[in-house]
Amino acid sequence: MKYIYLLLALCITNSADAQFLKDVYKDFLKYGTIYASGDISNSIESSEQKFVLRTNDDGSIYSIPRIENSTEVFPYDYRYSIGIRKLARFDYERKPKNFYDGNESQLVYAAPTSAIKGLEYQFHYEKERWRGVNFKNHRVFIKHTGKYHIVKLESRAVGKINLNFKSAELRARLPIGKKFSISGGLVARGHDRAYGYKPFEIWLNEMAPDDNGVEYYINQWFALGFEYGYTDHYTTSTDVGTGQVTNDWIWKNEAGDVVANTDLEFREEVFPSLINRYNREAWDLLDPFVEIAPIIGFDFYHYKNNLWLHTFGNIILPYHNYVKGDGDYNYMNRDNWGAGGLRIDSEPAQWTDFSFGTAIGLKVSKNFGIFVEGEYAKNWDSRLFQTSFGINYTFK
Repeated sequence: MKYIYLLLALCITNSADAQFLKDVYKDFLKYGTIYASGDISNSIESSEQKFVLRTNDDGSIYSIPRIENSTEVFPYDYRYSIGIRKLARFDYERKPKNFYDGNESQLVYAAPTSAIKGLEYQFHYEKERWRGVNFKNHRVFIKHTGKYHIVKLESRAVGKINLNFKSAELRARLPIGKKFSISGGLVARGHDRAYGYKPFEIWLNEMAPDDNGVEYYINQWFALGFEYGYTDHYTTSTDVGTGQVTNDWIWKNEAGDVVANTDLEFREEVFPSLINRYNREAWDLLDPFVEIAPIIGFDFYHYKNNLWLHTFGNIILPYHNYVKGDGDYNYMNRDNWGAGGLRIDSEPAQWTDFSFGTAIGLKVSKNFGIFVEGEYAKNWDSRLFQTSFGINYTFK
């Protein structure tokens, strides 16, 4: 009997495992696509060469200058990616290419309601080099649409446009007829950027009282060079022809190499990179921000073979509540930073973010058609838009 019970238990277990795997395939993998892709292309090339004049090594502006070719030359661009996706297309959307590469544009990402009910997802990772700069990009997208609910999770990073955000949505959905629906709920979003906060400008305008109580600026612009290992050396040069004496400062880096022959050359050629470095280091000290706000949306979808209209909208209402990140640096203080830092009398300000989109297609006849498609979105200080329109005429 023990062997019979064991055999029955194994059969039940195997049957349960088989059913579980079958359900996983049906709900997760069926109609999904695993892809890997890559592309290589030449980068942008300047239409004409650029040259600059450098002060001669003797430090005199009257000596024959050195001529340097400053034309930017970039190595070839490339991109390779890997991922898995299961995203439904609306009736009017067509597969853009024979194969997926993970960069397809579909309204499933932005529209509240999807083309089908159930689970959709994309897990995408890629590396690319663009104009000589390397980036790691990704997109994680999970969405479940039901008759009365919408759940969406997304994380996306696109290095070359400085896009990096995360969001999570939970909405109740109310269908009104077969073509229209409204939704409302909460959205949590994260961002890394401290909008309005300019560390170098604050450092440069920092003031303190002297012994007589008079305020003075305590940081000279060139002092930042000393912070990063640069040194200046006073020099005097005499023009052989005119006898004119010129006094200035030669700047050297940590290795002792001359990087600028005058203060002006140092400020114009080297110093901008130091400003960017100082700002990045100050921004990197801040924790990422996470805020929660109410969101509402709508969808209208009508499709016939000769006429389709899909329009949608999302509005994030001005009741944002930050749950992570230093409150002085969050987006509600974006306009409250001055040259001396955060203004004492400033008040945090709410804001409204939104996105709208539409796709219209009309087949006037068997030969002639018109289409208009577009999206517009505002998120914090970023505004993203794209549009396309045109006509088609087919000869028969």
